[in-house]
Amino acid sequence: MAKNYYSFDKRKKELAKKKKKEDKRQRKLERKTPLPDGEVDNNHEDVTTTEESSL
Repeated sequence: MAKNYYSFDKRKKELAKKKKKEDKRQRKLERKTPLPDGEVDNNHEDVTTTEESSL
């Protein structure tokens, strides 16, 4: 029977959590940063897709 690598799973989970937190921080910064006059923000991301569905 194969041995479970709990430390590997834990590290993988921590990295995913860290990436999600960083992405959220970046989105907040983009929202706070005012756009120059006359520019329109066309970089809306589709929030319906998640990384969890690929796991």
